[in-house]
Amino acid sequence: MSPGFAAFVTELLEGLGPVSIRRMFGGAGVYADAVMFALIDEDVLYIKTDEALKAELAEAGSTPFSYVPGHGARAGQAIDMGYWRMPEAALDEPDEAVAWARKALAVARAKAAAKPKKKRV
Repeated sequence: MSPGFAAFVTELLEGLGPVSIRRMFGGAGVYADAVMFALIDEDVLYIKTDEALKAELAEAGSTPFSYVPGHGARAGQAIDMGYWRMPEAALDEPDEAVAWARKALAVARAKAAAKPKKKRV
């Protein structure tokens, strides 16, 4: 991820409120309120999805992000990570980008709330 693209994403999503970007593996996670709702890979912005949002994004011409591990039990198999590319038109329209980001943040919050809490020992 280039520093310029990180700055672009932060500015693009300004209407969402404070957004932070944290490097991870080869890309970066995009967070709002400590919840990761998007990721950046090779200067492409992908947003968290559920089945309904996937359908909306597909209709908007978006494509899924997938990861292909180079080794291990799933080597060479594409893994659906649950993120889809931000529609191209939204990259030029901050209001549209924020609308998509709000949907992705709602999905991420719902998925986080559904996860069982870890017990402290």
